Amino acid sequence: MTRLPTVDDVGRAAGVSRQTVSNVLNAPDLVRPETRSRVEAAIAELGYRPHASARRLRMRASSTIGIRLDPVADGISGAVLDRFLHALTAQADARGLRVMLYTASDPADEVRQVRRLRDGADVDAFVLTSTFYDDPRTRWLVDNGVPFVTFGRPWGEDDVDAAPHPWVDVDGYAGVRAATEHLLATGARRIAHLGWPSHSGTGDDRRRGWRDALAAAAVVETPDLSIIAEDAVEAARAAVDLTLRTGGGFDGIVCASDSLALGALLALGPPAPDARPTPVIGFDDTPVAAALGLSSVEQPLELVAAGALELLFGPSGATLVERPAPGTVGPDAASAPLHRLVTPRLVIR
Repeated sequence: MTRLPTVDDVGRAAGVSRQTVSNVLNAPDLVRPETRSRVEAAIAELGYRPHASARRLRMRASSTIGIRLDPVADGISGAVLDRFLHALTAQADARGLRVMLYTASDPADEVRQVRRLRDGADVDAFVLTSTFYDDPRTRWLVDNGVPFVTFGRPWGEDDVDAAPHPWVDVDGYAGVRAATEHLLATGARRIAHLGWPSHSGTGDDRRRGWRDALAAAAVVETPDLSIIAEDAVEAARAAVDLTLRTGGGFDGIVCASDSLALGALLALGPPAPDARPTPVIGFDDTPVAAALGLSSVEQPLELVAAGALELLFGPSGATLVERPAPGTVGPDAASAPLHRLVTPRLVIR
């Protein structure tokens, strides 16, 4: 077996001490430029790689991000968080960071899990998903000074000018508005919105995009055009079917998720001979949508993952950035924004 090069090997090749090599690796500003260049050349020539665990002990940092592994969802829109987790893990690895998964049965249990991991120095920072109004998880993290970022806005608060914590999100309002405007441009006027109950901040934001698009086009919204269903295919099918049976008709439907869109397609059924199919647009652009030829709004999850890491660790590297206190306004806060709002892309099929 080939022996891996050590710090001593690098020192001998560069003609410096073991401590100088350590300084180049951990505190390069302490080393003269010519000496640093000589050590870096020896590192490259020998193919030396620092021992990650030993380095974490020296730096008193775990280089680890914690994120909850969400329960298995319906396999359609639930795949979004799986894709985000994959993107986050790949990009964290490129920075020399690790991702630790944990499970939690409810928000209170997640706070307990975060406290346990933080007290054990197992995790440097956390990424929270699925934020909601009056989220107790974010309040606890802010109050206890735990570094974290959320995939999802702090709903119900001033999340731009005085963000209570770092967050990254996809602009669902813009995505649904673009979908509605696309149907309006085709001549559709009775455009329904199929969304979640109003306790969802994300759902409310997407519904608002539909309403504003109709208002801008001077199209009157009627109560039967706003359809509510839980995020499941069968629930969506039943809700649309009930609306159709009670006299509602549409020439287009925009949906808050691909799960809802699939339910709408099942309720509409195949069009009559020579009839124009009722267009349905989903949200998330899941593999199911692509397979069915369903138009949808794509969430750029690679950009979301990149934004989450940048808010925690800066443009590159694995050292947590220092930020102004939550809610701070003024020049210092402006130089270190606490949010990223990513624009989605409408995919028409």
